[in-house]
Amino acid sequence: MNALFDLAGRTALVTGSTRGLGLALARALAGAGARVAINGRSRETCDAVAGGIEGAFAAPFDVTDEAAIASGIAACGEIDILVNNAGIQMRGPLEQFSLEQWRQVLDANLTSAFLVAREVAPQMIERGRGKIVNTCSATSEVGRETIGPYTASKGALKMLTRAMCADWARHGIQANGIGPGYFATEMNTVLQEDPQFDAWLRARVPAGRWGDPSELGGAVVFLASAASDFVNGQILYVDGGLLAVL
Repeated sequence: MNALFDLAGRTALVTGSTRGLGLALARALAGAGARVAINGRSRETCDAVAGGIEGAFAAPFDVTDEAAIASGIAACGEIDILVNNAGIQMRGPLEQFSLEQWRQVLDANLTSAFLVAREVAPQMIERGRGKIVNTCSATSEVGRETIGPYTASKGALKMLTRAMCADWARHGIQANGIGPGYFATEMNTVLQEDPQFDAWLRARVPAGRWGDPSELGGAVVFLASAASDFVNGQILYVDGGLLAVL
């Protein structure tokens, strides 16, 4: 049974993996035997993070820049597993977002996944196999005030995941998503430090707590391994039960 989850001999690229959920996903894949490319904009940061993960290497490039993506992917060599995790958050009333801010969030959270997958997919198609995992969100399903662009980007990323399945499943590629709920990461520090929000979250989530980033490890290894070879176009929500109850 363990062979189903063995990633030895596979190379995985995790975008936005120098901290937060991306770093946890990279560590989980490395723990399952994969050679992991650590991605971010800063080579110094990527080198430092990769140095702390056995078998990892730095793959610095901007996931919103087509030329940088092309050269960055070429430097990685053959990629068996792509995890589109890079993303940003901006908070504020929807009517106060500028067009520039809107585009920044969608470019980082949605367009980057399209651009990187478009670059990686041809080599996967040629080999007749590949795994793509997109970091979606509980907000791929539900909205919440002050994060309109983020919600829009994550809802669209869910449907992009299904579009990837529709186009590429016939080539032996499985494209799925992970939908995290509220996790204790740098992106959510402001929420964790807000007593009112923290109390709301603990009362709202059936598990009664924030998620720990390491708790995404099983999901990403499953979706990146042979164990999920007939799973395609699906979103696996890891949210402590948030979406299961009113």
